Amino acid sequence: MKFMGYVRPDGKVGSRNNVAVIPSVICANDVAQAIVGQVQGTVGFFHHQGCCQLPPDLDRVTDTLIGLGCSPNVSAVLIVSLGCEGTDHERMLQTIAKTGKPVEIIRIQELGGASRAIQAGIDAAQKLVLKVSPMQRELVDISNVTMAIKCGASDTTSGMASNCVIGYLADKMVDLGCTVVFGETTEFLGAEDILAKRAVSSEVRDKIYEIVNKMESRAKSLGCDMRKGQPTPGNIAGGLSSIEEKSLGAIVKSGTRPIQGVMEYSDIVTTQKGLWIKDTPGREPEILTGMACTGAQIMVFSTGRGAPQGFPSMPVLKICGNPNTFERMSNDMDMNAGLIIKGEKTIEQVGEEAFNKVVEVLNGGMTKNEAIKYFNSIDIYTMGPVI
Repeated sequence: MKFMGYVRPDGKVGSRNNVAVIPSVICANDVAQAIVGQVQGTVGFFHHQGCCQLPPDLDRVTDTLIGLGCSPNVSAVLIVSLGCEGTDHERMLQTIAKTGKPVEIIRIQELGGASRAIQAGIDAAQKLVLKVSPMQRELVDISNVTMAIKCGASDTTSGMASNCVIGYLADKMVDLGCTVVFGETTEFLGAEDILAKRAVSSEVRDKIYEIVNKMESRAKSLGCDMRKGQPTPGNIAGGLSSIEEKSLGAIVKSGTRPIQGVMEYSDIVTTQKGLWIKDTPGREPEILTGMACTGAQIMVFSTGRGAPQGFPSMPVLKICGNPNTFERMSNDMDMNAGLIIKGEKTIEQVGEEAFNKVVEVLNGGMTKNEAIKYFNSIDIYTMGPVI
């Protein structure tokens, strides 16, 4: 199976050809936003981290921003640095440059402030766009694909329809030699035993239990039970009675293939193939950032109540399990898995349609959130306090 993708100097293949404007710290966001607003062909990653954090979190933020810059969907990178941030912008520059893609950096303080930095950034971003815009797609094997999967704004139809479709799709992609990554550790709770049985080794099994226990212990350290935040009010209104019920529906989207390992939040896919877990929270801005950092060229997203958002550099294909939601939010939902609920189609039929849609998006077809630019809310999952 083949698709048409952008082959990068490091051999990775992208489904998009974006120039990424990456602020290294929240203090540089406004300058980065002004650059992206002026230069066509750019996308920005406007996060809220990068300073006054503990060293492990600063390392994580740096690593995540590097991963976003190294993504195969990114053709070139402009780093926007304040100049005194806690993240390591020099390491960002050097590591992303090793991929062979063009990388530039501007430093707001050295340039004399925001207005001068904006002008310098516009000039630098324009040059990068003009340099990479002539790139052409090439025919490549689909085994080059890393597909991320997620569910959000779930209701009872998610576990009955749209998650089942994604599970079918995940199995098919793994069988074609692709990498499939799923996360939402908070939504393993109560179903972790089922996932552990699919681990390829005792080490992977133990790691699954470890990340679930760590996530629950983090909530308990604040004097709370995880169940006070999961299921969410929207999940409960949609008919989900408990975190265990939500988890049983959520893990369906991972399919049935063996779990090869567990990745940390800022890990990048290198040679991994098959089905992998990434240790992430469930909230959209943080998990989408983590999955894009992984190197995923596409995310397939299951929803029942309707989650419209996407991600700047990674197309997010929405599969809706609720036929009523699909009708109400047809401009946001890409596929109607609610036809399974209505008895009009089978999981396998919608699964094959979803596979064809994935290939279409990999070839350049837009998702609905891309078409309306609903993709600017991103953030990075950190563990410690702001200090």
